[in-house]
Amino acid sequence: MKPFIIHENEVAYRFDGVSGPKYLLRGPRSDFGMVVLTPGEDFQTHYHRLVEENFFTLEGKVDIYINGEKYTLHPGELCHVPPMHPHYLINNGTEPWKAIFVKAPYDPKDKVDVDWLPGQPFPEIS
Repeated sequence: MKPFIIHENEVAYRFDGVSGPKYLLRGPRSDFGMVVLTPGEDFQTHYHRLVEENFFTLEGKVDIYINGEKYTLHPGELCHVPPMHPHYLINNGTEPWKAIFVKAPYDPKDKVDVDWLPGQPFPEIS
C-alpha cells in the first residue's frame, strides 16, 4: 500500500451522508474513521470477536453502554472497547457527537449484531 492523504470531506457518512460512521481508511492492518450521531440517534448494539475498537470524542457527548453498563463520553476522552464486549451508542444530548474511531486488527467481517437496548436484560454472548 502506498502512502496517501485523504480529507474527511471526500467520504460521506453512512446515514444519509450527514451522520453515522464513515471510513477514511480500511485496512490492511486497521480501520480509521469518523462517526457523528445527531441528538436522539443511536448505533445498534454489536461486538467484535477479535477486533478492538477505540472512540475519541471531538465534539458533543454520547452515552456508550459496554456490557450493559452506561458511560458518558465527553470531548477529549478516549474509550477503548476490547473484543467480545457488546457496545451500544446513543446521543441523548442536544448537540451532535463527533468522534474518531480506530479498529484493529483489520477484519471487516468481525462484527456481531446483538438485539439489546438499555432497560432490557443483558444477553449472554458466545
